[in-house]
Amino acid sequence: MEIIISNVQQKMTAPEQLEQTVRAVLRKAADVYGLTENNEVSLVFCDDAYIQDLNKQYRGKDQSTDVLSFALNEGEEPKIVDGPSQVLLGDIIISLETAARQAEEYNHSLEREVAYLTVHGMLHLLGYDHMTEEDKTEMRIEEEHVLSLLGITRDADS
Repeated sequence: MEIIISNVQQKMTAPEQLEQTVRAVLRKAADVYGLTENNEVSLVFCDDAYIQDLNKQYRGKDQSTDVLSFALNEGEEPKIVDGPSQVLLGDIIISLETAARQAEEYNHSLEREVAYLTVHGMLHLLGYDHMTEEDKTEMRIEEEHVLSLLGITRDADS
């Protein structure tokens, strides 16, 4: 799976290890859910102001949030005649500012928080949601499953 990562914020340094963790999480999710090398996902690290603008524009909520996902497979995909092509799953947008606050609040590392937000966003791209308690429980189980395969737990030092 092709993974495109960009950083559009300048409020905090995004360590290289964070990008490696994000790639590992996305690759593991791709393995678990049977995605192929023809799939593509984009992940953007941003600040609170950036994600608040997106949240207001696309969800009508004038507040920052930790992660947004924009799936591109919600409609019918056009058929490709001449062989395989990249299938863009969508974009995952993560506010590093909010992730850092949440990591501190939950007493775990920024790396663990960003890993969780990454798999959460990826599951949204794959059609999971948390509108009902049942859906929320199912999504949480899937999130923890993918993270556990990478040895990422809820422990304070993870």
